[in-house]
Amino acid sequence: MEKKVLVETSARHIHLTKEAVEALYGKGAELTVKKMLSQPGQFACGNEKITLVGPKGSLAVSVLGPERKSNQVELSYTDARALGLAGVPVRESGDTAGTPGLKLVGPAGEITINEGVIIAKRHIHMTPADAEAFGVKDKQIVKVKINSERSLIFDDVVVRVNPNFALAMHIDTDECNAASAFGEVYGEVLA
Repeated sequence: MEKKVLVETSARHIHLTKEAVEALYGKGAELTVKKMLSQPGQFACGNEKITLVGPKGSLAVSVLGPERKSNQVELSYTDARALGLAGVPVRESGDTAGTPGLKLVGPAGEITINEGVIIAKRHIHMTPADAEAFGVKDKQIVKVKINSERSLIFDDVVVRVNPNFALAMHIDTDECNAASAFGEVYGEVLA
């Protein structure tokens, strides 16, 4: 079996708590759906944008929903440098303890988060059936070969297995640019 997976680029974005949504957009504010994303239940917001403010600069980012239990900013290394943030670690989503923070500015207010900024570890979302078909397990580290104009093999790709996932690999914009992974691109899992 050829072990191919759709490769999607995850541009800089933020996940917000209900409290942060209200602080940034006003009391009673709720996230609005612009478009559904490949992962079930996840969506890009329509009207909500946030400005991240770091020591050296600022960047506008998209908000993804639904709301979460903690605020999380996902950047590329290029974004972190533009903001003047040093020491932003590569982590799996949700692993934000001890990470840098920054200021978030919205149309109705601003807040400072003390931690929550990460560079997302490249990963593959799989259902248990996908994992069985690919011969891999949750948290297993694999390599993925991208065949493109600038083909390369990504090492240190974590497999994340959950019945609520849809099969897709996520990389950041720096990784996308390095691999010329534009448009519909598939990677071959080399377990």
